[in-house]
Amino acid sequence: MLDVTKPIAVFDSGVGGISTLKVLTEMLPHEDFIFFGDSANAPYGEKSREFVFKLADQVVQQLIAKDVKSIVIACNTATSAAKPVLMEKYPQLPILGIEPALKEAVDAGKQNILVLATPLTIHSPKYQTQQARFIDQANIYSLPCPGLADLIEGGTENITQIKSYLTKLLTFPQREQIDAIVLGCTHYPFVAKLIQQQFAQSPEIYTGYTGLGNNLKHQLAKRHLLRTDQFNQHIEFMSSKHEPAELTLYQQLFDYGLD
Repeated sequence: MLDVTKPIAVFDSGVGGISTLKVLTEMLPHEDFIFFGDSANAPYGEKSREFVFKLADQVVQQLIAKDVKSIVIACNTATSAAKPVLMEKYPQLPILGIEPALKEAVDAGKQNILVLATPLTIHSPKYQTQQARFIDQANIYSLPCPGLADLIEGGTENITQIKSYLTKLLTFPQREQIDAIVLGCTHYPFVAKLIQQQFAQSPEIYTGYTGLGNNLKHQLAKRHLLRTDQFNQHIEFMSSKHEPAELTLYQQLFDYGLD
């Protein structure tokens, strides 16, 4: 039986999920959290769906061994490739995942929406189905970003390369019409300001984090697992790299961000 006092686990292929973790810790201030970054295998977005599932399953098994009460997949690629099967395999555990916030942008009345994501997410059947739902309501431009998550994984020392990458990536005919940007990879919010600066009109940014946080609250509450009695939140960082420098990077990104 799951214990209300146990932590919530958040995992990603690397540092990206720390941006998700930051929002969740603020929305659920009475909960403890464990963050696991699979940085030894980052990024997931350019691997096969089968291999991503294998990696995600290995992480989930490690987190279950830590006696967590819920797992949040803070990786769009892993959510698409692994979440349904993981939910079937571990039915006793609430497993949630992040997805591109396309619906949120459409519901806000945005008409020209740019979706930035990894190649695997953009080409996944789940995303293609989601895009098709809104094709009559907005112009949707889906742009795969190979290599961007890997650059972000390197931290502040890659800022110059990231700026150059974004300048090349975001030069396309419809750029002046864009009124919303959906960040379909949890690495990308770390460079949200740099992305926004590429557009004179400063399009609104959508991450999907608030919706994920509200869903997490709901899932915990209906299972009587939502804490309200603790005021000394504890956050533990773990990494598949098993290097102190990696954990230091996680803490720095959590505290200060990247851009």
